[in-house]
Amino acid sequence: MKALSKKRRHPLAAVALLLFGLLITGSLYTAAGNISEAKAAETTTASQADVEEGQKLFVANCATCHGMNAEGSDSGPSLIGVGAASVDFQVGTGRMPMQMQGPQAQVKPVQFDDEQISQLAAYVASLGAGPAIPDEEYLDTTQGDAAHGGTVFRVNCAMCHNAAAAGGALTRGKFAPTLTGVSEKHIYEAMATGPQNMPVFNDSNITPEEKRDVITFLKTIEANGSAGGAALGSLGPVAEGLFTWTAGLGIIIAFTIWLTSRPS
Repeated sequence: MKALSKKRRHPLAAVALLLFGLLITGSLYTAAGNISEAKAAETTTASQADVEEGQKLFVANCATCHGMNAEGSDSGPSLIGVGAASVDFQVGTGRMPMQMQGPQAQVKPVQFDDEQISQLAAYVASLGAGPAIPDEEYLDTTQGDAAHGGTVFRVNCAMCHNAAAAGGALTRGKFAPTLTGVSEKHIYEAMATGPQNMPVFNDSNITPEEKRDVITFLKTIEANGSAGGAALGSLGPVAEGLFTWTAGLGIIIAFTIWLTSRPS
């Protein structure tokens, strides 16, 4: 035991232990990365034909800004590793291709049909692993918890989209859009990919089940409308206070005019 104790206290023991720890940590990190890539590959069911058709569509409609190989340019970012979900969101909501350069892409009529969008997504997904288009089980609001989704939304999203999901202004001409009328799939993809100025909420930040809860909450308040009457744009107490002040002042002025116009 004394001999074993002496060996354990050898000056190089700490260095050896540190190297061993780094080796184990590196191995676990690599294994986790391989598992993530494998899962991303499993969710990609596109055929090679879809990838080839998507490449043709990309070259004809997207390469001007994003480069011939999606490597990016001065006019657009690289799309390598953004995943199928990002393409499905950007193209499926009409934000891409952009109509003009500006602070952020604007929603407009969709330029491609569902098959073409799937082909574009398949091509970009083939360039590098990234968030996949969500499974239907995570879009089913009948399985979601609206109350918990409301809590998650208020903690992570309300500071930009406001508590009623009506949207809000950001800096330098940018804005957080309203979430009313947005499909379940596109809401999920936005959380997973972080379009525009939105941060990415990966599965470590907000789990797929919590994303479903958020979607359930948004669809619940969209269906129920404003419980307090006139929503006034759902912009919060500032808009409500301004309306009350303006309306009240108008009533006072009208009453004053009526009083002073009475015959003596």
